[in-house]
Amino acid sequence: MNEKREFLRHTVATLAYRCSKTLRDAPADFANFKTEQTTNTPVFLLSHISDLLEWALSMARGEPKFPSTVITDWSLEKQRFYSALKTLDEYLATDQPITASFEKIFQGPIADALTHTGQLAL
Repeated sequence: MNEKREFLRHTVATLAYRCSKTLRDAPADFANFKTEQTTNTPVFLLSHISDLLEWALSMARGEPKFPSTVITDWSLEKQRFYSALKTLDEYLATDQPITASFEKIFQGPIADALTHTGQLAL
C-alpha cells in the first residue's frame, strides 16, 4: 500500500475516533440541539458527514457524485455514518484503483468531515 493511501486510511480512522467520542453516550435530545436558530443540528451535521464519506468513496471509484440525502432519525444516521466509514475504509484497504487524486479526496470531503466533527463536539 502506498503512503498516500495509508495516509487517507489513517485520516478516516482519525475521523472515526473523533466523531465516535462525540456520539458515544450522547443524550437522546442531542440530535436536535441548537445553540441558535440558525445553527445546524447534530443530526443534520452527522448526515452531512455521511454524505461526505460517500462522496469520497465515489471520487475514489471514479464516479464522483455528491449524495442528496434526506435526513432521517438519529439512530439511522449513526448507522449510516458507521456504514459509510466502514465502506470507505474497506475500499482504501484494497488494491482497487483510486482515480481521483489523494489530495482532492483529502482536501475536499475528508477535511470537511473533520470540520463538522469539530462542530459536533462543540
